[in-house]
Amino acid sequence: MTAMHQQLSPLCPYCGDWSEKVGGDVIYPHRPDLHEKTFYLCRPCWAYVGCHPGTDRPLGRLADAELRKWKSRVHAEFDPIWQARWERKAAEDPKYKKAMARGGRYKALADLLGIPREDCHIGMFDVETCKRAVEICESGQLES
Repeated sequence: MTAMHQQLSPLCPYCGDWSEKVGGDVIYPHRPDLHEKTFYLCRPCWAYVGCHPGTDRPLGRLADAELRKWKSRVHAEFDPIWQARWERKAAEDPKYKKAMARGGRYKALADLLGIPREDCHIGMFDVETCKRAVEICESGQLES
């Protein structure tokens, strides 16, 4: 593997192998709408991560089935919280943007998790951090 490939291709946290860049057709053969998207895949572990649209930059860390389940659960709990905040605040102030609501809730989540804001991305969470984030969301501490 070339040095350039190693720089771009995430290392699998489960087995230590380098992942490979693949199309969405490999990950989701039954979803034609995802075939053009870019992913990194560790074939031995079937851990994968999508990329930012139009780039080869991963959206987070490689995730196996368990971690993907927990990340989805965090999003299911967290996204309605920041979206409700945006809707409520935007009704009061049309200049209030989605990014402000989302960023504010990520900042609050980071504080409650005890991690720096710049490290608070669901795509980078491990299973334990996902579980803690779900507990925080369910506790109502982010709904202010």
